[in-house]
Amino acid sequence: MKEYSTREAARKLRISFASINRYIAQKKIPFPPLIEIGSTSARLWTEKDIERVRALLPKIANGRKTRYKKKQLAIGNQQLAKPKTKKTQARAPVVPKSEQRKKN
Repeated sequence: MKEYSTREAARKLRISFASINRYIAQKKIPFPPLIEIGSTSARLWTEKDIERVRALLPKIANGRKTRYKKKQLAIGNQQLAKPKTKKTQARAPVVPKSEQRKKN
């Protein structure tokens, strides 16, 4: 059974290393325990761990993107609800400056 580092697991999940670390810190995803290797500690991810996280990723609210989408939907609904009563006035045609010079 092959094991992956957190950076490799993030690459397989197609998310950034910073994102996977943020999700781990916020406890949004299940993660393997830390393993001490000499003076270094690491998380070793298996294929099963990566698949569990892959199933959870669409359910994780993505903060700004989610709020932005909700805001856009609200604005769109408000625009649909407003009646269009503003009348526009007809404007006089603009004469180009080159033609104005010819007349003088």
